[in-house]
Amino acid sequence: MLALASFIALGLTAGLLAGMLGIGGGVVIVPALIWIFQRHGLSPEIIPHLAIGTSLSSIVFTSLSAIWAQHKRRAIDWPVVRLLAPATLLGGFASGYLAGFIPADMLKAFFAIFLLFVGTQFILDWKPAAHWRLPGRGGLWGLGLGIGSLSALLGIGGGNITVPLLHACNLDLKRAIAISTALGFPIALFGAVGFLLSGWRHALLPSGTLGYVSLPALAAIAGAAILTAPLGVRLAHDLPVKRLKRIFGVLVLAISLRMLWTALM
Repeated sequence: MLALASFIALGLTAGLLAGMLGIGGGVVIVPALIWIFQRHGLSPEIIPHLAIGTSLSSIVFTSLSAIWAQHKRRAIDWPVVRLLAPATLLGGFASGYLAGFIPADMLKAFFAIFLLFVGTQFILDWKPAAHWRLPGRGGLWGLGLGIGSLSALLGIGGGNITVPLLHACNLDLKRAIAISTALGFPIALFGAVGFLLSGWRHALLPSGTLGYVSLPALAAIAGAAILTAPLGVRLAHDLPVKRLKRIFGVLVLAISLRMLWTALM
């Protein structure tokens, strides 16, 4: 019962963040699931992979809710999404499958260091050079491969990578968040399938799992997140850009420090 309540609370929070910041919610879901699974005595060997696979699976549903809310506001730049999406699909599937074979401690440390960099960048309000722009079709394919690969590897919907990269190309932050929201669905879907396959019939997985996906956690998190994602989208369009950047930065920095601490202990 306590675990169910934790999953629901986690889903409500992740949905709000997914809509508001375009990040899918994985930065909250992954470390929280690691902590919950540790409390329930699961094998340390599978915990990060199970947390990431479950996170990606829940983001599939959360992102659909957020995409619909952004689309109703006509906020998504669909031509850019169509150019980036095929490459993110390819990168997400390949990386999601290969991540299942990466040592658990290495995966946790990599996740923490990456978030530390992103959080610091947003808190300091780093601004890109004025001449930086989105690359052409070939460059966008390369960008998409990188976004999909890293996102699936880290168990996130891609916003922590997509939003800073698009903002670095001088896209308005709210426009970058809307594009990131749309890309979160294919990244999460193909990444989740990769984790499902790489963990298929793993001997250490408990009952109620499908590969590296916890079905009870998925149902509770996704069900709750769908409710709060539209509210997050509304906040994203109502809040000033500078405040959005600080919220994004503080949240990501706090989570990264916590993850780095646990990875090194």
